[in-house]
Amino acid sequence: MNPNISGLLAIAMWSLLALLTVASGTVPPLQLLAMTFLIGGLSGAVTWIFRGFPTELTTLPWRMWLFGIGGLFGYHFFYYTALRNAPAAQAGLIAYLWPMLIVAGSALLPGEKLRWYHLAGTLLGFGGAAILLAGDGNLLAFSGSAFGYLSAFACAFIWSAYSIYSRTMKVAPVDCVAIYCLASAVLALICHLLFETTVWPQTGGEWLAVAGLGLMPVGLAFYAWDYGMKHGNIQLLGGASYLAPLASTLILTIVGFAEPHWQLFVACLMIIAGAVVCSGRLKFTI
Repeated sequence: MNPNISGLLAIAMWSLLALLTVASGTVPPLQLLAMTFLIGGLSGAVTWIFRGFPTELTTLPWRMWLFGIGGLFGYHFFYYTALRNAPAAQAGLIAYLWPMLIVAGSALLPGEKLRWYHLAGTLLGFGGAAILLAGDGNLLAFSGSAFGYLSAFACAFIWSAYSIYSRTMKVAPVDCVAIYCLASAVLALICHLLFETTVWPQTGGEWLAVAGLGLMPVGLAFYAWDYGMKHGNIQLLGGASYLAPLASTLILTIVGFAEPHWQLFVACLMIIAGAVVCSGRLKFTI
């Protein structure tokens, strides 16, 4: 498959993450994490039956495993928690601050510079998040969903930190993703048994949503993105990732999981615009 198409497919699958999470019912976050990562990990590991276990995985540094497992587990734990404790569209948009944070944060890496448009884009994106939190004009109106919104912010910072750190490590094979997912599933299962009460999906639709999460946004999307990042046009895919929050918000609104209102769409446009400005793709002169 063309690597650019592979990366675009990953972005398309991620735009379904909020919808499928909401549609999965009331399954607790850690249990949902264990179920979906098990499916996602097995979807990659099953190929080892035909081609054997990739022995190069045994030579990779422990830091890579720590950040890989911690990044996937941490991001999705806080994402599921956010959508269980705050309005789905608003929490999803806040979580999608990560493209902007990756661009701004990567400017601090060796050989990079922090420029004015990095700061301008960051302020624009966080301004959009502030509109979501303010509701009808009162910034304290978000207090009833504060835990969910804080979890969404944690999503954005964890994924951006994981992505920025991954740029400093040598390229690892795509098979690492299967190990990340399976290890995260085991970790989530242990935490679930310690801290949560098991709640299984109640309908066929909820079971399908859980299966869809594991096969697409929490499974195949990671393999597709990894392949696209390593072999495709990084600038093209990085720019396309800004469309994910817009697509996610539109999907939630169309299916009725989010109410259309001006704050939601203004915030969506501000977050996307912040990411574009932060990337320096608009050639301003100052």
